[in-house]
Amino acid sequence: MMSKTRVGIIGGTGLYGLDGLESVETLNVETPFGAPSSEITRGTLGESELFFISRHAPGHQLLPTEINYKANIYALKMLGASWCISVSAVGSLREEYAPGQVVIPDQLIDRTRLRENTFFGDGIVAHVAFADPYCPVLSQQLFESTEKIAASRGSAVHKGGACVVMEGPAFSTRAESHLYRSWGASIIGMTALPEAKLAREAELSYATLAMVTDYDCWRSATDDVDVNDIMATMAGNAELAKAVLADAVPKLAELRPSELAAEALKYAIITAPENIPDATKTKLEAIIGQRIT
Repeated sequence: MMSKTRVGIIGGTGLYGLDGLESVETLNVETPFGAPSSEITRGTLGESELFFISRHAPGHQLLPTEINYKANIYALKMLGASWCISVSAVGSLREEYAPGQVVIPDQLIDRTRLRENTFFGDGIVAHVAFADPYCPVLSQQLFESTEKIAASRGSAVHKGGACVVMEGPAFSTRAESHLYRSWGASIIGMTALPEAKLAREAELSYATLAMVTDYDCWRSATDDVDVNDIMATMAGNAELAKAVLADAVPKLAELRPSELAAEALKYAIITAPENIPDATKTKLEAIIGQRIT
């Protein structure tokens, strides 16, 4: 019997679970980097096996900086996931990307300062290619599924664009917002990094379903980010995201992750296997085990 395709889903603000799963169970997973943000909900959807993590913890208890990104990604790798879909709330930096719409970004700009962004160190050095931070195969499928569903719900989807990732938890100043627009960025969020970098190091096919909630603060002198407005928009965004995932996930059983993601460590590890400390080999077994034998 063919094994099911394993898909990790990391849900962001407003998305705390999924509908329509079968054989549902809750997993408590411990990793060498501690516990993930939440218990992991495991279930099946068609020929795919899903593992859902609530990024900010149940009840939204974790700041973006407090999220244990390493544990979240490592847990998905331990469970055998080859795909990782991120669902995130973002602000728009472009007039045409309106609240309630969806963006499938293809680039990232890192403005974080306080986060550990690699699994490596402690006696092992690796440099993964990150010029294109998202898996094009997964991004394309998310785009196609969203394009089909969004139109029927009065929404729209935009393919491509750079996402600025800021530290938070405060939103941007007006000067920062205009600066990011001058760079040509399309959206801004707080959680895509180091999540995307860690997913690449773990050789997971990673892409983001970015749900636009607001226009950041660039649009006028008085059009500031309002949390109440964001929460109202997120309710509709969450339902749209669930419908997109229900359409996209079963189709992944017919696809293969890009080599960009699946082969990221093939030539990236610089340290000779005999020079890697045994403790580090054990700690990173799920990630480097097949690459240092």
